[in-house]
Amino acid sequence: MKPVKIAMMGMTHGHTRKYYQTLLDNQKLDWVASCAQDKDAKKTYELYKTGVPCYLDPEEMYREHPDIEAVVIASANDRHFEQMKWCAEKGIHILSMKIPTFDMKEYDEMIAMCDKAGIVCQIELEMHYNSVVRRLEKLVKEGAIGKIKSVQATNITLSPVWAFPWQGDPQASFGKVEHLKKGDPRYKGGALCDHPHIFDLIRHLTGSSFDYIYAEVAPNLRDGLKVEDMLMAVGKMKDGTAFLFDPSWSRLEEKLAVPGPGWERFPKRMEVNLTITGDRGAISCDCFGPNVYHNGAPNDRYTVQYTYFDEWVGLIDEFVDCIRNHKTPLINLRWHKETIQAMLGCYESIQTGKIARVGG
Repeated sequence: MKPVKIAMMGMTHGHTRKYYQTLLDNQKLDWVASCAQDKDAKKTYELYKTGVPCYLDPEEMYREHPDIEAVVIASANDRHFEQMKWCAEKGIHILSMKIPTFDMKEYDEMIAMCDKAGIVCQIELEMHYNSVVRRLEKLVKEGAIGKIKSVQATNITLSPVWAFPWQGDPQASFGKVEHLKKGDPRYKGGALCDHPHIFDLIRHLTGSSFDYIYAEVAPNLRDGLKVEDMLMAVGKMKDGTAFLFDPSWSRLEEKLAVPGPGWERFPKRMEVNLTITGDRGAISCDCFGPNVYHNGAPNDRYTVQYTYFDEWVGLIDEFVDCIRNHKTPLINLRWHKETIQAMLGCYESIQTGKIARVGG
């Protein structure tokens, strides 16, 4: 199979660096160029010495590399629409970060323009390719716990705001400046906007759709943050499955401008844990349990050595397969839209103090 000539755009998303190893090592890809959003993003990119040329103007990048077939859009949420439009106009396939947009009008326009261009648009939700989640999915399909009755899930991390400031900017993260609720000085656009994974996984595991959702926010752990960092959501799927989700920034971090060893504080940088209960039993899993934790360099700080790049390998493998064999990825724009609607339902519930119906 001929390698896909791929580029990256934006370079300001927290997942950007996780692609470097995969894009360089995956033999199904030929990483030819990058385009940074600004000089600061380019300066940070150059620290990693990938050997891949980086531009500041996408048109210049395209002039130098007219054979680009696909782009990883790794930018702030409010930049995705314009960058998808740029790709669609040139017939370039898209791997987009996990939140295409929270604006449903924009979302429908994204679907229409990708359909018209006949391009693949895959949404980056790497947890679907996590080996623990794959094992969980297999056991559920085999009926190990019977019919699913409830899902409890955490998707908790440190806050990326210090290294990626746009994630603390409500306009850049949520798409508009809107208070969480009356009398609350904080704005929409925080931890919830960073953690769609568990909202997608419950749909994937149950095959059902969201019915209703109720959410509440807690006081922030961090002083000076304009957006929410702690919240919980409960609700039911249309097949009756109950859920309890914690998509918070409840792990503390060192405020480093460039993430690296020592960024995290004890006990973990992140936890994605799921407990699935069925009418015949239950399964609990820790999706990031295999990582190595130690006290060491630099400066004898608590440090995590991650071991989960296999997720990005699986994600890229599907993306390439869809491009070369004209397939639709599992996590496409139409599929992912309901996940965004559920997250909007959380914000609606926080704002009104009432249950929100998803998508209606």
